Amino acid sequence: MKDLGELKYFLGIEFSRSKKGIHLCQRKYALELVSELGLTDSKPSGTPLEFNHKITSVEYDTAIQPEVAENDTLLSDTGGYQRVVGRLLYLTMTRLDLAFVVQILNQHMHAPKASHMEAAKRVVRYVKGTAGLGLFMPSSGNAKLTAYYDSDWGSCVETKIYVTGYAVKFGDALIS
Repeated sequence: MKDLGELKYFLGIEFSRSKKGIHLCQRKYALELVSELGLTDSKPSGTPLEFNHKITSVEYDTAIQPEVAENDTLLSDTGGYQRVVGRLLYLTMTRLDLAFVVQILNQHMHAPKASHMEAAKRVVRYVKGTAGLGLFMPSSGNAKLTAYYDSDWGSCVETKIYVTGYAVKFGDALIS
């Protein structure tokens, strides 16, 4: 065994300690993602997804919205989209604000369209403006486990099923 000192960086996650607690973020990883997509000179987005923007599949567009299907074609390079979404999935370890939109983008990995890639790029532009955000684990507080749950009935335009979300806190720290 070897003592390497205080933990600063592990698996792409930066750890910052203070008397108030520990801050975990993936700033370097997030900025590498922005650079990889060539969005370093782009303007940051204020939100990860447009308000009331519904991301739909090719099958849905063909059956329900043929005019949209004509303009929104399948990507020729599905691997590029899959890499971006995979990197965003890893970023959700410390960025719980991205979990919902990345989960939606992940549902279309098998047949991504140009609009899906544009939505993924918008998420990356949002990450650019908020690269320092992460989880904060306060040193003081209680050891109480609290969970919050919400659902939106019928919000999925394709299946008409409900979408659920949850947040779990341990004391004052958001953990899931």
